[in-house]
Amino acid sequence: MVVRTQGPIETRPLVPEERPIPMPGAREILVRVFACGVCRTDLHVAEGDLPLRHPVVPGHQVVGRVEQRGSDATRFARGDRVGIAWLRWTDGTCAFCAGGRENLCPNAAFTGWSADGGYAEYATVHEDWAYRIPAAFDDVEAAPLLCAGIIGYRALRLTGVPPGGRLGVYGFGSSAHLMLQIALARDVAVYVCTRGPDAQAHARALGATWAGDVAADVPHATDGTIIFAPAGELVPLALGNLAPGGTLVLAGIHMTPIPSMPYERLFQERVLRSVTANTRDDADALLREAAAIPLRPDVRAFPLADANEALALLKRGAIRGTAVLVIDARGGP
Repeated sequence: MVVRTQGPIETRPLVPEERPIPMPGAREILVRVFACGVCRTDLHVAEGDLPLRHPVVPGHQVVGRVEQRGSDATRFARGDRVGIAWLRWTDGTCAFCAGGRENLCPNAAFTGWSADGGYAEYATVHEDWAYRIPAAFDDVEAAPLLCAGIIGYRALRLTGVPPGGRLGVYGFGSSAHLMLQIALARDVAVYVCTRGPDAQAHARALGATWAGDVAADVPHATDGTIIFAPAGELVPLALGNLAPGGTLVLAGIHMTPIPSMPYERLFQERVLRSVTANTRDDADALLREAAAIPLRPDVRAFPLADANEALALLKRGAIRGTAVLVIDARGGP
């Protein structure tokens, strides 16, 4: 499924296309794709919130098996189950890479945006940017871990909320429902602000201490808060519920403009920061912790041909948990 011309998802900008199987280059692997998670970033690519550099196959939560190895690729064997995530390459030489912040590399490449992703039967990736998938998850369960899980994990870490602390969450979709399970396993109380009674009920069912509307006052000031929804108007609201010294993390790649607000919302050493992609260490740590919990993603499967429909439902907030495209179902580790 290829994006050639961007437009509202209701106009079905993803179109089916037959292509030759891609060949892996030096130190690359060819992955036969079994499942690919549907992410709001894919919606941004399809609708034009992110610029289209060339016709591209979206999808960056890819699970499959190694079908072929390119020259000098030795890290995985044929048949190994692997995952491909959003960040697919960095130069390894810039100051950010040298300083352990490869997610900020100015020359980075991204799966499903600057390079073809997993809304397809096959995908390629450099072997150093593929991940071993824990046996605790089947293919469909594992897919959302590769972006929703990783970004939620990184956002939670950046809040600095300690065990026994209070965490605020705005928006309750794919990433939030995974992050909540990690927070609970760390003995963190989670307060969820989200539109719609179904999403609020989902949060409570997973163990949230409290769930209410985005405009509601949270019962207790939070030590840290994450905004998953791409809505800038939530920033002043979230800061109003944040304790002094707390950190508000913006976890999306795209957000509508943040409105002006009184300085008092940020005063008392509150911190406002964004999340940009992930490092490979983030991904490895998330997969280990998710398997140990074990984290259980709520998933809704769609055939590859229904990618437009899955993204339209995501746009309307009608997906509970994560939508996953099933390309070649195997069902197990």
